[in-house]
Amino acid sequence: MTGMSAMPPAAVAADPVESVATTRTRSPRRRSERSVLASVGLHATLIVATFCALFPILWVVLSSIKPPSEIRRTEIQLFSSPTLDNYRRLLTSTDFPVWFLNSVIVAAFTMVIGIAMSATAGYALSRFNFPGKRGLMWVFLLTQMFPVAILIVPIYTIMANLGLIDTKPSLVIAYLTVAVPFCAWMLRGYFDTIPRELDEAAALDGLGPFGTFWRVVLPLARPGLAVTAFYTFLTAWGEVAYAIAFMQGSDHYTLGAGLQTFVPQFSPRWDLLTAGAVLITVPAAIVFFFAQKHLVAGLTAGGTKG
Repeated sequence: MTGMSAMPPAAVAADPVESVATTRTRSPRRRSERSVLASVGLHATLIVATFCALFPILWVVLSSIKPPSEIRRTEIQLFSSPTLDNYRRLLTSTDFPVWFLNSVIVAAFTMVIGIAMSATAGYALSRFNFPGKRGLMWVFLLTQMFPVAILIVPIYTIMANLGLIDTKPSLVIAYLTVAVPFCAWMLRGYFDTIPRELDEAAALDGLGPFGTFWRVVLPLARPGLAVTAFYTFLTAWGEVAYAIAFMQGSDHYTLGAGLQTFVPQFSPRWDLLTAGAVLITVPAAIVFFFAQKHLVAGLTAGGTKG
């Protein structure tokens, strides 16, 4: 006992687990320790990915300011004889302004109605228990499994029986069937991140379920609503299949259907098509500009709950 008590502290073996943990804590791997080859490979991959993403857009923009003869040349030139005649002929000699207005109307109604339906459905799924709740959630998921080609025929039959073919409401209803299930599921996940204690506090203040939803929950759900608005707008803005199937007159075409007329079987009008493609991106870019600060927060919150 005396020998053991006289043993110097240095002779006591340290705990190997504690020693390893201390070593790892003291010497973390820093970003600057990445090898030169790994850094070169990472940056090269990012540069190639950026080029692949931006080159088609740049090509369309440069082609839109070329004369038709330059676009059809087999010799590739990025910048040759710039002119704005393609845009002038597109806006003055075609029905593009009418198609643009039709698309704005359809996309705006789809976005407004889609936000209202998705928000109320998502809030109900998040806060209330009712018969068929789980089944309804499964229906929302299953609707995303069917491709557009399968849904066109039954939806067209329904619209024909209602007398809505060749009208804007037919497109709005068709686009809502695509956008609302996904957005309702996503908003349900976002509403789950909002504490239920706020609902209870609002009930103590005399607010009913709708008052709580409108005055308390919705202001806190702006990121999720921004994602919903952006998704529903893009669903209606760039859609082609339903627009071609439901619209029969050129005066009722949206941009998706109207631009198809510039690509006939034997003589495509690439000059007008590229100019129209550039103009189509403007409204989508504006919507994205106002919604961008909420997009990341809304997508991550809605995707990590429920």
